[in-house]
Amino acid sequence: MGNLATPLSVQKLQTALHAKAKGNPSFRFYALYDKLYRADVLQYAYALARANEGAPGVDGMRFEDIEAYGLERWLGELAQELRSEKYEPEAIRRVYIPKPNSHKLRPLGIASIRDRVAMTAAVLVLSPVFEPDLPTEQYGYREGRSALDAVRQVHGLLNTGHTHVVDADLSEYYETIPHGELLKSVARRVIDRRVLHLIKMWITAPVEDTDERGSKRRTTRNRDEQRGLPQGSPLSPLLSNLYMRRFVLGWRRLGYERQFGGRIVTYADDLVICCKRGAEQALVGMRHIMQRLRLTVNEEKTHICHLPGQYFDFLGYQFGRFHSTKTGRAYLGTRPSKKSVHRLIRSIHEQTATRMCLLDAETLVERLNRQLRGWANYFKLGPVTKAYRAVDKYTTTRLRRWLRHKHKVRNRGNGCYSDEYLYVTLGLVRLPALTRNLPWAQA
Repeated sequence: MGNLATPLSVQKLQTALHAKAKGNPSFRFYALYDKLYRADVLQYAYALARANEGAPGVDGMRFEDIEAYGLERWLGELAQELRSEKYEPEAIRRVYIPKPNSHKLRPLGIASIRDRVAMTAAVLVLSPVFEPDLPTEQYGYREGRSALDAVRQVHGLLNTGHTHVVDADLSEYYETIPHGELLKSVARRVIDRRVLHLIKMWITAPVEDTDERGSKRRTTRNRDEQRGLPQGSPLSPLLSNLYMRRFVLGWRRLGYERQFGGRIVTYADDLVICCKRGAEQALVGMRHIMQRLRLTVNEEKTHICHLPGQYFDFLGYQFGRFHSTKTGRAYLGTRPSKKSVHRLIRSIHEQTATRMCLLDAETLVERLNRQLRGWANYFKLGPVTKAYRAVDKYTTTRLRRWLRHKHKVRNRGNGCYSDEYLYVTLGLVRLPALTRNLPWAQA
């Protein structure tokens, strides 16, 4: 979790829990609650929450407020609340963020820092218990696995004959996970009633909305309907993985993997099934399992794709048939999807808007570079040069425009803002140059 080094004492605890779970697949842990309020676990949980930053919850408490109060004292009080079983979570503050490639808004739940630290402590203890049980098909939010690993796996499957693809989408996966079934998935491994009670409190916590007038209103949909996880909660990724595990195991047990040669690759709620045959029947099978799990397939966004004649997107990449620029040879591969390129371009457009002219050029270029490097660090598989050049051209055009506005220069040509000025003087990252270090990007 995070880039912080895990303290040795916490590592030892996690290693022991993982070894017990892996060595005895039927073992049920009955005494985990006391590990949650250990001083070293809570201190590390706080450090992780601090590193992730994030806004305050409904109590308005910020990290600076906690540290001014005294971190050791604050953690001690939280530990005592947990130990005495008097701990109760606050309501979750709801905010809305734009969905990628959509005018719709996605609800995000912001728990208080106190609750985020307690949940992170629970994740530190529970993750090693459940990790050995998660199937290899699941790539999201797991140590040593990434979205790029999932992309590589799909690419490998396509090149071994799994070219009949179910490109699947679930409607509001996090919001529809049923609590009763989810808690059964937890209790299959953890029978410590205090841990189960904590999880139930967290997933049924009320949500606080603020309207345009500033009035606050609390709702209890999750508790009333007995379904849904708060998105943005430190605990939600682990719990969502546990529930998606049911789908993966159901797929195998019902014989669909054998029947269709159908291999699943999931990252959180993103899902594709790569089959050797019978994708249409595989989709029927997937609908059947999802219905039993009380999840809803988004029929508008779910479709069948037969390669090499068609294309599909997964985790920001487009998969399909491409041609080598050197030999003309056709091959099944990946490249950054058009949506991913457009999303980056929209962000660059926002950052170089005229209202940002109060910034100095060095600060703006530093922000652009951070985003460009991050984007290129993810989109580095397959023939990326064309996408890099398009982004590079757009970035330099927008930056020149921004500089002209800032310095009130009328000349529309490159003029004093030459490539050398942008790349050498200001230090703007040049994306096409990055491909020199990516041998696989030369295809």
